[in-house]
Amino acid sequence: MDSQRRIWLVATGTAGCVAGCGAAAPFVGSLAPSAKARAEGGPLEVDVSDVAPGEKKTVLWRGQPIWFLHRTPEMLATLKLTDALVADPLSKGTDYPTPAWARNRWRSIRPEMLVVVGICTHLGCSPVNRFRPGPQPSLPADWQGGFLCPCHGSEFDLAARVFKNMPAPANLPVPPYRYTGPHRIVLGEAPTSA
Repeated sequence: MDSQRRIWLVATGTAGCVAGCGAAAPFVGSLAPSAKARAEGGPLEVDVSDVAPGEKKTVLWRGQPIWFLHRTPEMLATLKLTDALVADPLSKGTDYPTPAWARNRWRSIRPEMLVVVGICTHLGCSPVNRFRPGPQPSLPADWQGGFLCPCHGSEFDLAARVFKNMPAPANLPVPPYRYTGPHRIVLGEAPTSA
């Protein structure tokens, strides 16, 4: 092969490589997650000072509803009554592992504030609030308050523990979270000392 032809082949090959890399760079860059997606996946600080006793706040984190239920002393007292009725009272199940610091009757760091993923462990429906105790449609006569999954009837107490013999196989999951102040919770980070 003559040297003139070799120069043109190398030049054409080099130009093709440069053009290919230039065309591929924006495509490869478009595969990176957006700033919004990165923010949704990272830790999220939530102010719960606006959650009055007996009320629930919902925020979206990692595409899932996270519930913050500010339980009253009366609500907390019902948990003793439901201990024998729930399938996993101390959240020792492994299907949806509960962090060690939440394996207690309250399933939380502080008894008054429940923090759980609001998605039923049966088929992914979102249970509804049924905080008022007493007989109600679709609930037992001795209902103490909690959550009801309207899809298949799974019942959860006020610690989001599933009752025995329900379609849901496990308690509602507890996400990693920690307190940074009296009313500030960071989702996505476990407590440093539990």
